[in-house]
Amino acid sequence: MSWFNLFQEKQNNYSITFGKGINGSLAPDEEELFKLSYEAFEKKDILNGYELFFQSLINFSNTQSNNNIILNKTDSELKFEIYQGLAKIHGTVTQESLYAEINIMKSSEATVAIKRYLLERNYQLTYINYFSDGVSIKLKLYQDNISLSPQKIYFPLRELAINGEYDKEHIKSEFRDIQLEDTEHLQKIEEKQLQIKYKYLIQWIDELEQKVLTLPSNDNSGMQSFLYLNILFKIDYLFSVKCELHHALSKKVLEYFSNEHSTIESKNEELKKYTLELKELSYAEFSQNFYQTKYTFSPIDKSSYDDVVIFINESQNKIRWYKNNRYPQVIPTIYNYIAFYSLYNYGMNATLKELFHILVEVQNSSFFVDMACTGLYDIQTKKLSKRSILNKIKKVLQEASKTYASLVIDGESLNFASLDEFSNSYYIMLKNLDFEEA
Repeated sequence: MSWFNLFQEKQNNYSITFGKGINGSLAPDEEELFKLSYEAFEKKDILNGYELFFQSLINFSNTQSNNNIILNKTDSELKFEIYQGLAKIHGTVTQESLYAEINIMKSSEATVAIKRYLLERNYQLTYINYFSDGVSIKLKLYQDNISLSPQKIYFPLRELAINGEYDKEHIKSEFRDIQLEDTEHLQKIEEKQLQIKYKYLIQWIDELEQKVLTLPSNDNSGMQSFLYLNILFKIDYLFSVKCELHHALSKKVLEYFSNEHSTIESKNEELKKYTLELKELSYAEFSQNFYQTKYTFSPIDKSSYDDVVIFINESQNKIRWYKNNRYPQVIPTIYNYIAFYSLYNYGMNATLKELFHILVEVQNSSFFVDMACTGLYDIQTKKLSKRSILNKIKKVLQEASKTYASLVIDGESLNFASLDEFSNSYYIMLKNLDFEEA
């Protein structure tokens, strides 16, 4: 069954999204809404407390609500819908309790293998569980409101949303004939955008194959790892892949970093094999792996800024080693790898994520130009657009000023002499930011 059968046939104001999860910003009054919600819960004004809490989770694009949360309040209850990728949460709040559920699939379609999978999943979950109402298999959450607060309800709702999305993706990838429920909110990606992504998929793999041929014949396993992992992280972030492609790609990355009993050489061989499989995808197969939707919760757990700084330091040490040992061909890849790896693995605050994205735009300018975005680096002339880059950084700082009053970036510290020099100076800048909240 084609994934396009899931999509709603209607026009959509297309916006380019990148990476996993939320591509938006929280409301300017998010902190105030959360505070008011907490006060309402303390006063046992439950419905208003939930309404304010949900409003604090609404995200925005260019000051316009993404409508990732829909609310309908009466005197006695608050009905809500929350969107998280493939998952759509339906819920009701009363003075006494909160109930929320995600429709997964028809009970009649559940094979023994799916039932076994969902049973195992129940043992992995904390606040939520799977059940069947005789018609559909659902994932549900029930909470008593007696001692709840915004902090206490956030994590159960996030668990429901994140796991509902993950399991629907997993079921559709592993059990292809299953028809998922509640997918009307998914919308198609514009054909032109898909064609550009497919063109770059083939181009990047061709370039990767040529780059591998330039590596020294001995002791090149570390360099190969950077090359193969970088292209997977790049595909994940720049294409914002979904469905079977996302499932398989994530599995390959996890296997690489979690398999302690395998050699780097054998891991690289697996990554090489997978990239060749990607290259063999037809456009029709490739284009089935994308859709446009809304998100409310980040699927990546929050990371500390210090963790990101440590990773940048470790990566720059590796770059110095390759420079000192005369392996220049892999250095530009590592500069790209640092950004893509960080965006894939670390749950950053919105400001740091946006600053990383600016660097990604610079390093992958041709792709962004083809996607009708501003070009920040001219590959032909090897010149960086200093003014455009600094203006983008300035805009990020302006938006972050209310939260991070001490956050300052000195544009003069950036080196625009070459792409590599710029990347190095940009990472030094990212390591010296002040995210102390106002």
